[in-house]
Amino acid sequence: MTEQLPPDVIAQLAALDPEITPQLAQASWALLTPFHEKAGYTAPKIDRDLAYGDDPRHRLDVHSDGDGDDQAGKPVFVFVHGGGFVRGDKHMPGSPQYDLVGAWAVRHGYVGVTMTYRLAPGHVWPAGAQDVAAAVGWLQRNIAAYGGDPGKIVVAGNSAGAVHVASYVAGQGGGDPARIAGAALLSGIYQIHDPAPGEPEHVYYGADPDPAASSLPGLLDTTVPLLFSVAERDPDRFQREAAGVVSAWLARHGTVPDLVWVEGHNHMSTIASLTVDEPALGTALARFIERHTSSADRETAQ
Repeated sequence: MTEQLPPDVIAQLAALDPEITPQLAQASWALLTPFHEKAGYTAPKIDRDLAYGDDPRHRLDVHSDGDGDDQAGKPVFVFVHGGGFVRGDKHMPGSPQYDLVGAWAVRHGYVGVTMTYRLAPGHVWPAGAQDVAAAVGWLQRNIAAYGGDPGKIVVAGNSAGAVHVASYVAGQGGGDPARIAGAALLSGIYQIHDPAPGEPEHVYYGADPDPAASSLPGLLDTTVPLLFSVAERDPDRFQREAAGVVSAWLARHGTVPDLVWVEGHNHMSTIASLTVDEPALGTALARFIERHTSSADRETAQ
């Protein structure tokens, strides 16, 4: 049975101020954590803090079903957290953040991966894209030992994580993005303006960003299958970004992109909807992963 949240919980989420604040995060997780505790938010097996690079934040967790050889060749779902470029982690002990993503992946028959990356102001554009590229490279070399298929890697990011994944797909981080099976960009920013002091982008891109920092041109040209999403209660900036992607995609390709409108949710609760409110995002996300990892003749990455 597909899980859905009670209408009164959706109403409480909808009543929250959509601005991205600590209060929004606290209130959203307070509403949804009991549902994750009831469902269970950890995979049967988690291999934590595997190093994909030299920096202390070059770490990832692999979430699997623990069945060894029985899980060989599964799709791999990688999640890149948000945090305004300056905070966030793949795992917060005692909280569903973000073990719930790994558990969701395993429930759907995938190997889940959650990762951290270097943060601003110490590490600025394109450090995030470079870290995504490094993590993907590590997975292509090593994920088979954990039951995953290196030719079936789908990378997803939320908020700042979506920015980093988009930059990676657009070719700003090195590696070969064309070798991944797909990318899901959840409430991201793809066109970089000149940020004012205090805006999250200011600390990562600087006051006068390189025009090449915008990922949208590269996203329009990529051969990597893409899924976009925007939450019903995302702030205006993210609504405009989604509209801009649709407009640019239509102008370039004569159609609209694969876009999910995450009904009833806000910037913080989009990811927290996985498992406990599957029709919001999970159903479409799983369909996207399965569509782009099920081809029998897809080449396995070397």
